[in-house]
Amino acid sequence: MNRFGYLKVAAAVPHVRVADCRWNAGRAVELIGRAAERGAALVVFPELSLTGYTCGDLFLQSGLLRAAEESLADLLRRTADLPLAAIVGMPVPLGPALYNCAVVIGGGTIRGVVPKTFIPNYSEFYEARHFSSGADTELTACRLCGQEVPFGRDLLFRLGDYATMGIEICEDMWVPLSPSLAQAVDGAEVLVNLSASPESAGKHDYLRALVRQQSERAKAAYIYCSAGFGESSTDLSFAGNGIIVENGAMLRETERFCTEEQLVAADVDIELLVTARRRTSTFAQHRQEAAHRVIAVPVGASSSGAFERPIPRNPYMPAGGEELAVRCREVLDIQSWGLMQRLDHTGCRHAVLGISGGLDSTLALLVVVRAFDKLGYDRRGIVGITMPGFGTSDRTYANAVELMHELGVTLREIPIRKACEQHFADIGLDPSDRSATYENAQARERTQILMDVANQVGGLVIGTGDLSELALGWATYNGDQMSMYGVNASVPKTMARQIVGWAADDAANPRVAAILRDVVATPVSPELLPSDGADASAQETERVVGPYELHDFFLYHFVWSGFSAAKILFLAEQAFRGKYDRPTLTRWLKVFIRRFFAQQFKRSAMPDGPKVGAVSLSPRGDWRMPSDAAAEEWLRETDESQND
Repeated sequence: MNRFGYLKVAAAVPHVRVADCRWNAGRAVELIGRAAERGAALVVFPELSLTGYTCGDLFLQSGLLRAAEESLADLLRRTADLPLAAIVGMPVPLGPALYNCAVVIGGGTIRGVVPKTFIPNYSEFYEARHFSSGADTELTACRLCGQEVPFGRDLLFRLGDYATMGIEICEDMWVPLSPSLAQAVDGAEVLVNLSASPESAGKHDYLRALVRQQSERAKAAYIYCSAGFGESSTDLSFAGNGIIVENGAMLRETERFCTEEQLVAADVDIELLVTARRRTSTFAQHRQEAAHRVIAVPVGASSSGAFERPIPRNPYMPAGGEELAVRCREVLDIQSWGLMQRLDHTGCRHAVLGISGGLDSTLALLVVVRAFDKLGYDRRGIVGITMPGFGTSDRTYANAVELMHELGVTLREIPIRKACEQHFADIGLDPSDRSATYENAQARERTQILMDVANQVGGLVIGTGDLSELALGWATYNGDQMSMYGVNASVPKTMARQIVGWAADDAANPRVAAILRDVVATPVSPELLPSDGADASAQETERVVGPYELHDFFLYHFVWSGFSAAKILFLAEQAFRGKYDRPTLTRWLKVFIRRFFAQQFKRSAMPDGPKVGAVSLSPRGDWRMPSDAAAEEWLRETDESQND
């Protein structure tokens, strides 16, 4: 495990020769060596991988059972110097019974033997013809390869000082109460499954869903490894599935129906899993008195080899394709559904919002239109107000006006220049003083207009500010920070851009689509300072506070993952490699930390708004933080990490 809590694990799908144990052990030696070269602490093989799964009645031959044990002894000798644990499958005879077992080895020693609990006896599976269930024996140890070793389905394995591992075998995962769930509750963060599950049409999608669900329910990493090329095809076909999942997220998987041997590896985040379990208070409620024996297994520190883990730049949304379209539609539905409930509860048939022609107000308008349409309300009850000020550009103004016209909402234009100039005179502010007062006065003037118009029409002021702005405090307190319902409150800027882009592709009206695409292409700006051209703003937000794609990344891993500043910086380097160097990442991470801590008071007074994803900063639910918390520890760690 590296210093950020990552443990490298691997799934190996070897070629097998049915009943040729010596040859199969040789292939295992080769793959274990390759896993060690990549820095893996654990490598998992398929069910009955030393003999082959499809031996049939040959499992009752003493010659095969003897050859399997001799091949295991050879495997132990040839891998004794490698700093990792391996799990191979083999039949183990004990007295009158034969067990389908997972054998954990490491350092030339057998660390433990786990028998399969649920033995299928239906359709294409006839294991009960040969094997007994591990539930039917009270044995706690066995003798194998001259070693007295722990035996039983009650074993867990402690991989160094890094993580605890539980094992189940094939069918054990498919039953209603699988052993891995009890193993997870008893402390196993890593779960493995040695399998030999044959293919059938449509089964693979179910298998992937089952592995992901098992991992997510258990808040664990799950390594599934199934038999592949070389198994007998007399009646069945084996595709070689190696799958590594972490808390429901797919990290790595092998290619199905591949004629080559495969080894897939991934760095699983043990720290993230522990944090997820701590956050889910109901997880700990299931733990009773310890029911498992824990066996120590020395392993290396996984410090060698490349970092093998996908780190998405946008952790909030899928990468693309139909999955992204489904997510965008779902987020819009959640936003509009929340607003629909608030409108229905208050009896309002009017909604008032400021439309600037920027990204956030455009998304808010789409949400309100969707809500009104679903409720059967007249769109003219949506009062969109454009309020040109000192920095309003022709581009954003035109997009605001035309979009409202095309969507059929009530359009009002209320310029704020004269009102702000009068206010400046009233408070004695020189208009050439482009300070925070100059900017915030405009934001508060706009909010006053929205609130008063809402009173006029008996409607709700709909907030347009997004999650990214709340995180950075990039909002005027009692200005755009305030509304009667904030539909974008948990939508980060990067997500808003994707949703509006998807809405453009989905729009039936080509003119609406064109406007939405131009909104997405417009640089983010509060437009509070006089512009230097007809369509250019003097303020581009990302030049001041930094790229939103970085801040959204920092926010996710700070709030949801609970990571340290050093780990966030490390992950940002992986995700944005080739785009931002370490000094740039460090600079903006420090900006994020300073602003996030300093601006909590704005979030403590934020209005209601629907949660749409994993991260929300609502003080009533997801994020409760004192406004006076100090940021020094996080800033100090960021500085110290810069030179690592």
